[in-house]
Amino acid sequence: MTIVDSPAAGTAAPLRRLYFVRFAFAVGWAALLFLTSKSHLGPIGVVLVVVYPLFDVAAAVVDARWSRAAGLYVNIAISLLAGIGIAVASASGVPAVLRVWGAWAVAAGLVQLIVAVGRRAMGGQWPMILSGGISVLAGANFILSAGGPNPSLTAVAGYAVLGGVFFFVSALRLDVRPH
Repeated sequence: MTIVDSPAAGTAAPLRRLYFVRFAFAVGWAALLFLTSKSHLGPIGVVLVVVYPLFDVAAAVVDARWSRAAGLYVNIAISLLAGIGIAVASASGVPAVLRVWGAWAVAAGLVQLIVAVGRRAMGGQWPMILSGGISVLAGANFILSAGGPNPSLTAVAGYAVLGGVFFFVSALRLDVRPH
């Protein structure tokens, strides 16, 4: 058994809708985080940084219902653990959150890359492939920046926007014609 299963017929149209929702959520979430929690984690910031990976869990559950890609079940577990880890880390401040967020971005990026490669036949997956690779690099950067002077969540907001843009572009490029 491989981590990636081939996409089921009829997956592209619901996946397109899900990608548009993920885009809207990411942009809205990033705006809220940027406005409320750049370098200090108040109550709103804590809720926001915990909600993002939990939204990823929900999106992966919806996606898995349509596509049955085994990698999505791995992503569900990783994102659920990230939400819990970020909630715990938030008590220690921004650097701890950046470390957990970074580890999550690396792991989830690898899964996204693997799932997107498996979905190439659907079309519209190059943005997801690029997004997965960039997520791995961004995650490593979050971990490194956590130890630097003045760690900030601004880059996390930018990461979410960029990820949302990749979902938007992928949604536009998905082949929704019946095969």
